[in-house]
Amino acid sequence: MIRSMTGFGMAEVSQGTFTARVELRSGNHRFLQTKIRVPAEHGDVEAKVEALLKKGLIRGAITASVRIERALGVKDVSVNTAVARRYQEEFRSLGDGLDLTKGELAQLPGVVGLSAEESSRTKESAAILKAVREALKELLCAREEEGESLERDLKKNLAVVEKQRVRIEKRMPGVVKARQVDLRRRVSLLMEDRGLIEGDLAREISILADKLDVSEEVVRLESHVERMSAQLAKGGELGRQLDFLVQEMFREGNTIGSKCNDAKVAHMVVDMKTHIERMREQVQNIE
Repeated sequence: MIRSMTGFGMAEVSQGTFTARVELRSGNHRFLQTKIRVPAEHGDVEAKVEALLKKGLIRGAITASVRIERALGVKDVSVNTAVARRYQEEFRSLGDGLDLTKGELAQLPGVVGLSAEESSRTKESAAILKAVREALKELLCAREEEGESLERDLKKNLAVVEKQRVRIEKRMPGVVKARQVDLRRRVSLLMEDRGLIEGDLAREISILADKLDVSEEVVRLESHVERMSAQLAKGGELGRQLDFLVQEMFREGNTIGSKCNDAKVAHMVVDMKTHIERMREQVQNIE
């Protein structure tokens, strides 16, 4: 099974007078990048949250939002009078008439806070970590579900690439032979006019055959298709490997298109590259 790098997970853990809420959002990223927002009074759990995310995820840009909702009572609110006085002094120093009202002071950072016993904070921290674990499970399920959808789409496009590769492989010998016949006819006319020898004709035909030969590219493309099919069947962390294979497929397709001067093969190459491009977009989402 493969996993997408995009997904969402949410969990709530309630205990007594508080509820810990965690939301995890995941997007694409070349590596694992975490951005964690926790309440200021629980800054010590940030490293533990990051460790849980790194343990469960390999790639992706992860945003973790943590909130604590409490059933507040009067005793839960504290006012830092020292901070309030400092604010007032600083504003007064700016000039007359800049005194702050109590309401204005209360809105400034650090003036009004929540008091809690150490045991309560410990319980809240434990609830946060539990909620992170549950949200992470939900996120992983979402990424796996989307991964299944991506896998189906990749296999569908890969089948078209292989179909066109086989068609190109079957058509190319006839294309080369037809071009050789055409070249022999044209060069024979030149030989009559300019006195060219048979060896010149053979050499030119050999050069043309070499330029039109795409057998190596077709074989390499077949190898990439087989490798990608095997990787999809294997599952796991495949994003970087699939990205490399798709790039190689696109390169072989370009080479085949540039070598072969045949309208039907050109149409096959265009269709093949269209589906390779779709795969290239999809593998960017895979972990």
